[in-house]
Order: sequence, then structure tokens, then C-alpha cells
Amino acid sequence: MKLSKIYKSSIFLKSIFVVSIFAIFFISAITFKHISLLNNSSKWVTHSYDINLELERLMSYIKDAETGQRGFLITKDSTFLVPYITSKKKIDRSFALVKSYIKNSPAQEDNVRKLQFFINKRQNYLSSILHLSLNKSLSDKELKKKLIIGKETMDSVRSQINEMILLEKKTLKGRELYYKDTIKVTPVFVYITLLITLLLISISYMRITKDLEKLQISNNSLVVLNESNNLAEIVGSFGSWQLNIDTKEYTFSDNSYRLLGFEPKAFFASQENFMKYIHPDDLSSFRDASSKMLENGSMAPFTYRAIRKDKKVRYFRTTARIVTNKSGEEILIGTTSDVTEEVLASLSLEQQNIELEASNKELVAFNYVASHDLQEPLRKIQTFVSRLADKEYENLSDTGKEFMTRINNSVERMRILIDDLLQYSRTTKTEKVFESTDLNDLIENAKNDLLQSIEEKSAVIKCDKLPIMTVISFQIQQLFANLISNSLKYSKADSIPKIKISCKKVIALEEELLPKKTKDKFYKITFTDNGIGFEQEYAEKIFILFNRLHNKNEYVGTGIGLAICKKIVENHKGFIFAEGKPDAGATFTIYLPEDNH
Repeated sequence: MKLSKIYKSSIFLKSIFVVSIFAIFFISAITFKHISLLNNSSKWVTHSYDINLELERLMSYIKDAETGQRGFLITKDSTFLVPYITSKKKIDRSFALVKSYIKNSPAQEDNVRKLQFFINKRQNYLSSILHLSLNKSLSDKELKKKLIIGKETMDSVRSQINEMILLEKKTLKGRELYYKDTIKVTPVFVYITLLITLLLISISYMRITKDLEKLQISNNSLVVLNESNNLAEIVGSFGSWQLNIDTKEYTFSDNSYRLLGFEPKAFFASQENFMKYIHPDDLSSFRDASSKMLENGSMAPFTYRAIRKDKKVRYFRTTARIVTNKSGEEILIGTTSDVTEEVLASLSLEQQNIELEASNKELVAFNYVASHDLQEPLRKIQTFVSRLADKEYENLSDTGKEFMTRINNSVERMRILIDDLLQYSRTTKTEKVFESTDLNDLIENAKNDLLQSIEEKSAVIKCDKLPIMTVISFQIQQLFANLISNSLKYSKADSIPKIKISCKKVIALEEELLPKKTKDKFYKITFTDNGIGFEQEYAEKIFILFNRLHNKNEYVGTGIGLAICKKIVENHKGFIFAEGKPDAGATFTIYLPEDNH
């Protein structure tokens, strides 16, 4: 994986380029070195050849002097002395050349000093022998002695010259060996380096080829993406723009012009030109938002009005933020959307909210009327019916007595209905003030409210210990009271009502009844009774407002109590479910979130 990342990175290609350049320089250096070695070797061969040639020439001049001496000694002809006389200058000139050739070689310099000594000695003896030969014969002992010494000196000269030639040949041979060794090893390095360079160049070529293919694909995708973006801008009624922070140059997309009613590129992209179409009343706030945008590096969504080319007023919303490209330039990118329909819808919604608030106030007023003005006539009717029953009941016919009873029952149902409607309205409208509450206290309060009914039916209520929760206290008490009252109301006539209230903490994912989209914890509170029950198909309908499963003559009720229960549970972001079976009782299951904050 790491090798793959390295191969795909730009550093890899740059590294190969640097290494290839280095390899080329290395090969060039090796080649230059070889040429220098070859040149030096050629110079040293020529140098050695010149030394040897000059030594042989020096030896030839010495021999010429010796030959001229011998000819003169034998013939006494002075013409033989010409080579001897001319050779002296030649010997000096030749010796000077030899000395200049070997001035950087300590060993040869030592040999030159010795050679100079022998040459001078030989020339001295040649000169003294010539002087002796003018007065003495060749058989003279002194002359013979000098001839012998001269011969030995000549042998020393010859030996010294031969030694110098051998030393020069030996030096030349050593240089040739060094040159051959260098030439022998260097091509291997050059060849290996060349192969590595070719390999690196091949890898670079493959990588560049792949990059070019990817670039071509990216370019094709970019063309499609640009077209898709242009189409998206048209469909979504928005345009995009860019601002180079350093150069202050703007770039507008084609649809940015269309939002103002112009053709693309209709005017030069700049803030000044765009601001010409801002509504005069919004121009100042637009300038302030633009200034803060440049200071903070971003712009929160800002809504303003713009006047299009056709003089229509539209609502625009602009947002932007700064990004840094790979070149290190800071670019402010932004979008401008036409949100006219959204703003108009929002304004319409605000108007509807105002109307709804007015309607709610009217509803509150209705609640007041219902709780006072409507109940007041009912109380008077009940009062008059009660007085009539007390004073004139015995004087009424049987039909009159029946009508009296019906009137009384109707008034009571009307009073209960008004109370339930007020309770439902209170559950829906009252401020939701949550506070930490012990549910055990609320269940006891609910039982106390229903104490008369509980005692009349000798009901048995068993309750587990309930937790302390953050709830709307009076609503939860109303919830408990309604559920207990429901169990008492629909109890069997021939058996004592038994109500079991249980509680435990559960996780939503583990409960079949709860949605599986949350991991929240809930308190599961169940109310189980042994009443008449109901068909399971009505398990959801019983929570609908004014929905009743039984005739009003069978069981007293308004069909509001369970609807209130459902509303209270929803106020606490919980759930309520019902399960029943005819003649086997019913179970109401409540799920209240552990945390209601």
C-alpha cells in the first residue's frame, strides 16, 4: 500500500527526474575522466618516447665525439676532429632537453645528475687524450691509461642512459596498467548506470503516460461535470462566483448573469457591476456584508433584493467562504441563489402564523366562555330541575317524570363534555413546564381524585415503585387518572376491578413496539386490568378524539379521555399503545423517555 502511494505521488516522478539527471551527469563525468585518462596516457607515451629518443640522440652525439677522436688518433687527420668539435654543442643542447623532460621525476633527476657527471668526465678525458696524442704515440703508457679510463667512463655513460631508458619504460608500463585497469572497470559502472537510468526513464514514461491518461479522463469528466453544474445551476436557480483575494479578480458562472436577466458574459465580472442591480434599500447592508466577508474569510447566508434587467424585483441569497488552491492562492468561492419563492412563502407563512395566533387567542376566549358562560346556564338548568324535582316531582305524570330524568342526564353529559373539552384544550395549549417529579406522588394523587369510584367498585390497584422523572406534573397526573378511570368505567359488572401498574427501564432497540431508529432509554409503564377489553382492531381508533366503542347508554363517556392520554404522552416525546381482548381485559403501555431535556 505504501509503495503504491509512493509510486502515485508527484514526489516519485520528481525523484526519478533528479536521479536521471544525476545519472546523466555521472556518465558524463566518467566519460570525461576516460577522455582525460586517454589524453594523459597519450601525453605520457609521447613524453616517454621523447625522453628515450633524446637519450638515444645524446648517446649518438657522444659516440660521434668518440668516433672523431679515434679517427684523429689513428690518422692524425684533423678532419676527424670536426664531429668531435660540433658534438660538444649538440651534447649540451640534447642534455638540456633531457633535463627539461624529467624535471618532475625525482628518480630520473638523480640519474641525470649521474649522467652529467659521466658525460663531463668522458669529455674531459677525450680532450686530455687529444692533447697527449699530439706529443706521444699510441703506445705510451699514460695515453693507454687515459684511453682505458675513457672507455670505462663511456661504458658508464651508456649504462646510465640504458638505466634511464629502462626506468622510463617501466614508468610508462605502470601508467598503461593503471589506464587499462581504469578502462576495464569503468565501462561496467557506466553500463549499469545507463541501465538504471533507462529503467528510471522507462518507469517515468509509464507513469507520465498513465498520468496523461488520467488527466484526459479527468478533463473529460470535468467537461461533463461543468455541464452538469451549469444545468444544476439553471434548474436550482443559483449561480456560482469566485474572487481571487490577491488579484481582486472576479469570475461569474453563466447562470449568475441569467439570474439578473442577462446573457452569459454580458458585462465585466466585478462587484461594482453586480452592485448596480442591488435594490437601493439593501445596498448599504450588502456593502457591510461584503466588507465583513473579506475580513472574516466567509459570509453567512445573506438575503437581499435585486432588480433584474426586466425591472422585476427578486430575492437573492449569497453565501461564501475562502479556500486555498494548490498554488497557495486564496480564492473566495460563493453561490448566489434566487430564493424569491422561498421568501414569499416565508412571508406568507408569517402571515398565516399571525392569523393562527389570532385564532388561538379566539380559542382561549372560547375556552373562557365555555368554562364560564356555557357552564352557567347548565348550572341554572340543573338548579331549576333540582327545585322542580323537589317540589313538583310527585305532581308530574309518569311521562313528565321520564322527561325530567332525561333532561337531568343530558345536562350532566353536557357538563362532562365541556369539562373534557376544556381538559383537552388545556393539554394542547398550556405551557410545557418540565420539572423533576416523583411519579409515585402523582399516582397517589390520581387515586385520591378517583377515591369515590374506587371505593364504590371495591377496586384493587397494585402499583410498582415508579421513578423520579422530569415531566409536566399535572399532565402526567391527568394521564394516570384517565387510565385508572378508564379501567374502572369498563370493568365487568360481576367481578371486582383489578388494576396492575408496573414499571421498568428498557432500551428502544429491544422493544418491538418502538421504532428501531434510536438507542434511547425509556421507562415502560403498563396499566393492566381485568375489564371487558376490546377487539384489537380498535387499538388505534380508541385514541381518536370523540371516538367511542360503546353506546352512550351503556357506558358514560365523551370519547375524549384516551385522546387526552395520547396528547400528554406526545408532549413528553413518548409513545402509548393499547392491547385488548374481549372479556379478558386491556393493557395500556406507555413509554416515557428517561431524559426529557
